[in-house]
Amino acid sequence: MKERSISLNLLDFVRGLLRLRSRTDEVESLGVNMFSLNQKENQLPRAMGRRSFLIGAGAAAVGLAYGYVHTSEPVRAAATSADLPKKVWIVEFSDSGQRKTVMSLTTVMKTEDEWRKQLSPDSFEVTRRAGTERAYTNENPNEHAKGVFRCICCETALFDSSTKFESGTGWPSFWAPIAKENILETADNSFGTVRTAVSCRRCDAHLGHGFDDGPTPTGLRYCMNSVAMRFARAY
Repeated sequence: MKERSISLNLLDFVRGLLRLRSRTDEVESLGVNMFSLNQKENQLPRAMGRRSFLIGAGAAAVGLAYGYVHTSEPVRAAATSADLPKKVWIVEFSDSGQRKTVMSLTTVMKTEDEWRKQLSPDSFEVTRRAGTERAYTNENPNEHAKGVFRCICCETALFDSSTKFESGTGWPSFWAPIAKENILETADNSFGTVRTAVSCRRCDAHLGHGFDDGPTPTGLRYCMNSVAMRFARAY
C-alpha cells in the first residue's frame, strides 16, 4: 500500500506540472503586449523549454517510482521465501539400525520458547546454543546395548551403537554416523582453533565435533554430547 501511495502522489505531481503556470510564464505573458510579435516568438521556445523540462523531470520521477515498486516486490518475495521451511533428504532407520528408506522431509523450525518447553535446560543449551556438557556427564548412556542414537530435538537417527567406542575423553564417541545424509558438518573457528562442528541436518541441533583421531575403519572420532541425543534400544 505504501508503494502504491508513492506512485499515486508522483502521478498527481506530474498532472500538476501539466497544469502549472509558473511566475516566469505569467511575467512573459504580461510582456506580450509590450513587445513585438518577433520578441514574443523568441520568448515562446524558452517558456516551452522550461515547461518541457519540468514535465520530463516529473515523468522521470514517476518512472523511478514505478521501477522501485516493481523491482522491490521480487526482493520482498525472496526474503519471505527464505524464511519458509526447507526440504532435506533424511535416511530413516528402525531402532535396531535397519535402513528403511530415504525421504524428503521438511526441516524442523521452532521458536526459542518452543524449544525450551520441549527440552531440558542442558539439552537446550547444547543443541540450540552450541554449548558443551561437562566431560563424563554421561559417557556411556546405552551401556553397549544394541540400538540407535536419535536427535533429542527431532528424532532423526544419528549413530548406531555398533560404531560407539571408548575414547577416554568423557563424551560418547563414534567412528561413523549412521548415515552421512542425516548430519551436517561445518567449520567451527571458535576458541582460536579450527574444528568440525556436527549438527542434525533436519533441525540444526548442535551435537558435538568431529576429529580425525579415531579408530579403524574410518580413523574418525565423532565426539558427541549425550544430552543432544536419545538412545532408542532395539527390541
